[in-house]
Amino acid sequence: QNLGKVLIKILTPNKQIRQFIPTLPQYFCVSASIPFLACELKTVEPYKRGFFCKDESIAYPYLDTESIPDGLLISGGIIITGLSIALGECYRVRYLNVKSRAFITNLYVSTLYKEIGSFLFGCCVGQSLTNMAKLSVGRLRPNFLSVCGLNYSNLNCTEGSYIVNFECPSIKNNEEYAKLVTEARKSFYSGHASFAMYTMLYLAFYLQARFTWHGARLLRPLMQFLLVLLAVYTGLTRVSDYKHHPSDVLTGFLQGALVAYWVAFYISTMFKPPSQETTENVNSLDSPVSSQQTVC
Repeated sequence: QNLGKVLIKILTPNKQIRQFIPTLPQYFCVSASIPFLACELKTVEPYKRGFFCKDESIAYPYLDTESIPDGLLISGGIIITGLSIALGECYRVRYLNVKSRAFITNLYVSTLYKEIGSFLFGCCVGQSLTNMAKLSVGRLRPNFLSVCGLNYSNLNCTEGSYIVNFECPSIKNNEEYAKLVTEARKSFYSGHASFAMYTMLYLAFYLQARFTWHGARLLRPLMQFLLVLLAVYTGLTRVSDYKHHPSDVLTGFLQGALVAYWVAFYISTMFKPPSQETTENVNSLDSPVSSQQTVC
């Protein structure tokens, strides 16, 4: 009996530990964002790859404008998906009587903490994978020669020869073009395509799990189609803007889709059967940190 009391005392988290546990997901998200931040803060230079003489795939012009700028992509993807999840979870708490005995006692905050946290964790993982590939591969963008200020007539090279030792005339005494040249070495794979596909496909999965109204049979498939269509359009603009090769965009789509599937089915609780969700309330819905699942 004394041994049992000792074990219970050891295994039961004290007040300080209970207060610390809800902050763990923030540390997880920060850890998952390290490769992303390393690229965005320019702390790591991309691999300096050469090119083949007369390679027309990197001889496209440089365009000053983008069809979908970075700010619009990030804000749009997070706001559309995050707001939809917030409305859905608030509806579930208000009208479907979702119960919770989490450390965070407010039901609205607890459910939002779990679902939006899982979504944001996936964002961090996806963009870190993308930036790690950009830095390690160093594939040249389609507009590389234009940004670099080179052309094949000035290089006097033999067609098919591989050129490694070259200097970009555009970067001389021009810090802005030096940054552009560095960015022009980050073609593989498309961050726009991966992020757009992740956010939109994740929302499509969320609608599949939570949108249970049967009044309009084709409404949910139509919404899911439009979301995926928006993601595909975003990726295709990267080809038309001469920012990425088609294979970069296709790989970005694949990576975004895989991360969305992984987070939706293995991290988030959105597809957990109701009976299982009820029996595991203490470990999953009742706690921001589950012993069965990773929740951000």
